[in-house]
Amino acid sequence: MPFVAGDATPPRRLPWFVRPDARTWTCAPPPAEVRDFHAGQPGYAPTALADLPALAREFGVGRVFVKDESSRLGLPAFKALGASWAVHRVLTERADGGADGQLRLVTATDGNHGRAVARMARLFGQRSHVFVPRGVHPAAVTAIEDEGARITLVPGSYDEAVRRAADAAARGRDSVLVQDTAWPGYERIPGWIVEGYSTLFAEIDTQLGAAGAGTPDLVAVPTGVGSLAQAAVAHYRSRPAGRVPTALLSVEPDTAACVLASLGRRGPVSVPTGATTMAGLNCGTISSLAWPFLRDGLDAAVAVTDADSARAARDLAAVGVAAGPCGAASLAGARATLTGEGAAERRTALALGPTSTVVLLSTEGTAANPHAQEARS
Repeated sequence: MPFVAGDATPPRRLPWFVRPDARTWTCAPPPAEVRDFHAGQPGYAPTALADLPALAREFGVGRVFVKDESSRLGLPAFKALGASWAVHRVLTERADGGADGQLRLVTATDGNHGRAVARMARLFGQRSHVFVPRGVHPAAVTAIEDEGARITLVPGSYDEAVRRAADAAARGRDSVLVQDTAWPGYERIPGWIVEGYSTLFAEIDTQLGAAGAGTPDLVAVPTGVGSLAQAAVAHYRSRPAGRVPTALLSVEPDTAACVLASLGRRGPVSVPTGATTMAGLNCGTISSLAWPFLRDGLDAAVAVTDADSARAARDLAAVGVAAGPCGAASLAGARATLTGEGAAERRTALALGPTSTVVLLSTEGTAANPHAQEARS
């Protein structure tokens, strides 16, 4: 319906970017040994891939699957994959160099990454120190503290918490920064974290094959600093020639859309962040390591509201998928992209049709984000 003068508010223009030639870009694959490492960890099992016909009908595609990361290595979010591999690499390198003694693993977090680092520190017999910015729910802070971490509350943004963590690690004896975003001069450990996420996509390949679905035509990725989206690009842009290319869609909160802004300007930019229930995506600066991958290998980006995410979380709960606001962002982004005004043009740009397969990454369960539990009460 067109906007009529005198209406309370005009219709919201969809924050959207598309670059279809991204599907021709290629890169090297992640190391194969990552999945073997995860398979050897206590409690490892592939997370579920749910087939949701109702969403396929809504979107006018063949099949829609949701990768449910609500229980990953004993934690309610996918972040344990990256933290476990990175901590393993840090400790292995230290042992190979002849060093011993306990390390202090330092990081900043909006919730899930910090808890994962703290859990891995505890499991590997190390200490942890986690810097937490404003806006993180007190219950999420308590969950990190319960893993044995020392907590420092930062009265500022996520970017400020990252700076504080980096300074503390640089000053501290036997301290190592295990951060899931990169900047010039600090890229090796974030690179290990990205490698850790590759297990998630390897599982999807196997599960889609078992379901008779083959290669996905679209994968929607909730995006903060861009590390998980980088892992998606590395996986799908390193596949053998001859396969149908997969379109990749990043989804961010409209209050912290640094990837969308950077793609639009063809260069990494920082954006101011605001309050959002999608706490784990509330990041104002793209990872320097992720940027070249997203610039060249990401097809599209979209930004969604908290209300969009809340509706998506309710819809997923109705079909048995417990998704927190960040996890539900993938459905919100796919819905904004594939339906509504301008959808036909966006679907064409992504090469989607009535037989296409769509995969949504639900990166956290409701237990990972207390905002989700409050929204349901």
